[in-house]
Amino acid sequence: MGVCPFTKLCIFSPSKESYMKTTNFLLLLLLGIFPFAGIFSQKDQPKQESNLRAGIAKINITPAVPILMSGYGNRVEPFKGVHDSIFATAMVFDDGTHRAAMITADLIGFSHDFSSEVAKRIEKATGISPEYIMLVATHNHGGPANRTYGDGAAPETEAYINALKDKLVAVVQTAASRRQPVRMGAGTGSCTMNINRRARLADGSIWLGRNPDGPCDHTVSVVRIDDMNRNPLAIFVNWPCHGTVSGQDNYQITGDWPGAAARFVEKAFDGKVIVPVTAGASGDINPIYGPGNDFRDIDAIGMLVGEEVERVARSIETFPNGKIEAIQKTAFAQGKKPLETRAPNQKPESGPDVELRFSTLKIGKIVFAGISGELMTEIGMRVKADSPYANTIVITHCNGSSGYLCTDAAYPKGGYEVMVTRCMPGTEALITTTMREMVHALE
Repeated sequence: MGVCPFTKLCIFSPSKESYMKTTNFLLLLLLGIFPFAGIFSQKDQPKQESNLRAGIAKINITPAVPILMSGYGNRVEPFKGVHDSIFATAMVFDDGTHRAAMITADLIGFSHDFSSEVAKRIEKATGISPEYIMLVATHNHGGPANRTYGDGAAPETEAYINALKDKLVAVVQTAASRRQPVRMGAGTGSCTMNINRRARLADGSIWLGRNPDGPCDHTVSVVRIDDMNRNPLAIFVNWPCHGTVSGQDNYQITGDWPGAAARFVEKAFDGKVIVPVTAGASGDINPIYGPGNDFRDIDAIGMLVGEEVERVARSIETFPNGKIEAIQKTAFAQGKKPLETRAPNQKPESGPDVELRFSTLKIGKIVFAGISGELMTEIGMRVKADSPYANTIVITHCNGSSGYLCTDAAYPKGGYEVMVTRCMPGTEALITTTMREMVHALE
């Protein structure tokens, strides 16, 4: 009959050598180094506490009455229906010292004035400092207009904008009220359904098309937020791609691929998660499908992104605790007047300087790096490469709208982005240098 290994440990030996071996064995067991320490299941271990708390909320921001749409200048009539509702989400974080909020919305963008006003209202309602607020648009081209130009805005549009501000504040208040201890983790995957859109034409110019040889960041960044029982509460998504699967002939409100991806992931997690979606550096990046008027293309891109998000999210290990730090800065790029054509080798003329807003938010070891414009993909890739943090996520259309932000190499080649940007060459270095300094300054 065999003897239990634990019984053997209790047999006293008068030998000094045996005594030392037994003592060392017991020490290894107590320290958890010896394999026998694994016989206790994880569920038997005491639950870890977390200083990090988070609350997540979602609100419908679909207009109640038809108003003009955004994204394409030729759409001069109000929308004619709603294919799928659009939403805003809010994530509020708290480490016991600082509170932060990230708000996302299925819209084209937010002006500087709009972003500043909403941040001040959020501070008044919740106490969250504007420095710790990131207001982000998905850059959806299938949504309603949410800004006015001059004094000629329709009353319906004005009413929608005012209601939108109220809803953005309200969703942050709801998220703040739901704060609970959480665990967080991040991971990355890849989706190749985006492509560089600066396509060369026979006349030597560049126009909007598909350029498989052009640079394109395919990274899908995912952040999972769990309760303390490891049940997912939110799945944050970032992918560098314009929200332009729907085209200029579409007059139905839609969340485009970001809305479709959110629906896919929500369904994959049995409707128990909220899915904030953001666009990465995609000023020169379009989805492979579209622009068009076929909603099956929107669902297809959403599914393909969503499948990768689900795969990555299920593999993420989440951790308790995390310190919150934030830095925001403003810089001014040398201004440029719009060019008359997209032809190459044009000499740009000086225009009014352009305000650029930079935002960094660090939660634990996850860094969100925000910029108020349409960043070309190579600039975003450089920001991530310069960061000492593996999980650095570049978020565009954040806390304002500065228009297209191009690489220096793009200017002599021309194209749509170079034609319409309000910034001179040299803006690329301003962005990468400022972001590098801000990220490295985070503790």
